[in-house]
Amino acid sequence: MSPTRLLPQPSDWAAVRRNPRADLVAGLTVAVVALPLALAFGVTSGLGAQAGLITAVVAGAVAAVFGGSNLQVSGPTGAMTVVLVPVVARFGPEGVLLVGLLAGLMLVALALARLGRLVQYLPTPVIEGFTAGIAVVIALQQVPAALGVAAGHGDRVWAVAADAVTRFAAQPHPAPVAVALGVAALMLLGARRWPVVPFSLLAVAAATVLAEVTGLDLPRIGTLPAGLPSPSLDFVDPGAIAALLPSALAVAALAALESLLSATVADGMSVNERHDPDRELFGQGLANLAVPVFGGIPATAAIARTAVNVRAGAGSKLAALTHAVALAVIVLAAAPLVGRIPLAALAGVLLATTVRMVEVGSLWALARSTRGDALVLALTFVVTVALDLVTAVAVGIGVAVLLALRAVARTARLDRVPLEPGDHSAEEHALLAEHIVAYRLDGPLFFAAAHTFLLELSAVADVRVVILRMSRVSTMDATGAHVLGDAVERLRRRGILVLLSGIRPGHDQVLSTLGVADRLRREGHIFPDTPAAIAYARSHVLPALGAERP
Repeated sequence: MSPTRLLPQPSDWAAVRRNPRADLVAGLTVAVVALPLALAFGVTSGLGAQAGLITAVVAGAVAAVFGGSNLQVSGPTGAMTVVLVPVVARFGPEGVLLVGLLAGLMLVALALARLGRLVQYLPTPVIEGFTAGIAVVIALQQVPAALGVAAGHGDRVWAVAADAVTRFAAQPHPAPVAVALGVAALMLLGARRWPVVPFSLLAVAAATVLAEVTGLDLPRIGTLPAGLPSPSLDFVDPGAIAALLPSALAVAALAALESLLSATVADGMSVNERHDPDRELFGQGLANLAVPVFGGIPATAAIARTAVNVRAGAGSKLAALTHAVALAVIVLAAAPLVGRIPLAALAGVLLATTVRMVEVGSLWALARSTRGDALVLALTFVVTVALDLVTAVAVGIGVAVLLALRAVARTARLDRVPLEPGDHSAEEHALLAEHIVAYRLDGPLFFAAAHTFLLELSAVADVRVVILRMSRVSTMDATGAHVLGDAVERLRRRGILVLLSGIRPGHDQVLSTLGVADRLRREGHIFPDTPAAIAYARSHVLPALGAERP
């Protein structure tokens, strides 16, 4: 694929002309929903509310122009803050900016390598497990703000949350708890009755007014800088890059996964919309390269905001651009008002968001489907909460692959099949049945099934000829070929003649490359089909057996 294929196409802007009014209305609607989320995710990341707003503005615009979906809305997300909190604790804000730059480069590289379609191979239990785990981690991150205490330091959110609970118990202050729970309850209950109303913004506004009127002593966002800052990138050096590469890899993997899943959801909610996964990765990569220049945090597409965009009637990239412009106006004009928002109110927004993230019915169905799916789901969830997201995904995929290999290996069979009697007399057929046996190999002959195959074939006894029917072998790798050669050699040392029949061309290439069947081929013991192998056994083995009879 030419790199120019990743750039904006004329068809993108043809969609803009279809219904611009609907796109403008959808963009404003999404901006209303995105404002409290951007503020909350910025605060949760450790870089402040202004970083969340900047990310929503810059990433929202860049990803909209260069991304592969007409409906996608990008910005800061809760899943991304899960990865960023340890980076801030260890490296400070500059580390987060460098992580964003490195992750952007990785995403562009993934797009150029055309790896966007690989996300469809992720197991569903892994996706559901880490989604539920992320929801729990985000909820734990809100505990200090919801309790009105300063966040502690540490890489593990559960430890920070436990420390916050301990300090709150020593000096309880009910006002922040009431504000956080009130905002969360208003969002959850209001959305059930009037789903199109932006209750997140209304709840935050109500909490802010209440705090101002009553004079509640609540921690606030604080003064936002006027305009978009331009941080220095002098901190970039080889040592910092090496130390932050694992975090950058985690951010890139998360951005790719969340963006492509969000685009898939958007396609399913719309009619005749299909995203380009490689272009989507390219757009997210450019967005993450641009955001650090202005002091923002790494970004990705957001499923919640994208869903609002689709439900509001968006049909082109104009909606996401409108959302970014509207938020930019807020950054430039309404910063003092935003600074008065209580942190507890933003904590309530994210607590409600975590409840919406978890599909209890889907989790319960997966847990009951198979024991393997339940194991993968549980492991991914626990590791996400206890350790980190990347480790959780790696563990979940690893266990899922092992379970899949075990299931596939169990489909491999070695079955003894009857030989046709042909025109031989009853005595000759009895002799044939006693000394010549045929086995049919069904399924894959690869490393996961090879050991069982070797044990079964090596147990063959009281025969002079073994015919291996290979036409139903679906897959053969190097391990399977070596095991086949080992089994043939073991039978040969016991004086048993081995004949192969029906080898597929692809499998024959593996055997030839590894030199497994060279001796059999030289001796003429490989046949195109089983009848030819049986005929050879009858013509060469039966006469020899007859000569041995007294």
